[in-house]
Amino acid sequence: MVSEQVIQNQIRIALSDAGYVNFRVNVGKVRLKDGRWFDTGLPVGHSDIYGFRPDGQVFYIEVKKPGGRIRPEQKVFLENVKKLGALCGVARSPEEALEIVSGKLSPDEV
Repeated sequence: MVSEQVIQNQIRIALSDAGYVNFRVNVGKVRLKDGRWFDTGLPVGHSDIYGFRPDGQVFYIEVKKPGGRIRPEQKVFLENVKKLGALCGVARSPEEALEIVSGKLSPDEV
């Protein structure tokens, strides 16, 4: 089975090839070597990938491997950004991500 990281990379390449600026983000806290905690500063549930279409429309994509399910906080994040006008959804393949960014309804939970 293909890992989520591989799917994320495939999606990022497909989005870039289609002309979309996109960014991979990490959410959470990490303990540094000196014992201090580093917090990314992003809200809990923030999507794996976000970006912009050439027309300025923002999008958020939560990446899951086949059979993977989104956590409640990820669903809330997607619902909130959707209310604000962003394109968003859950993608398990580059094709699904491109459907989300094109404005078609997500084939998944959100």
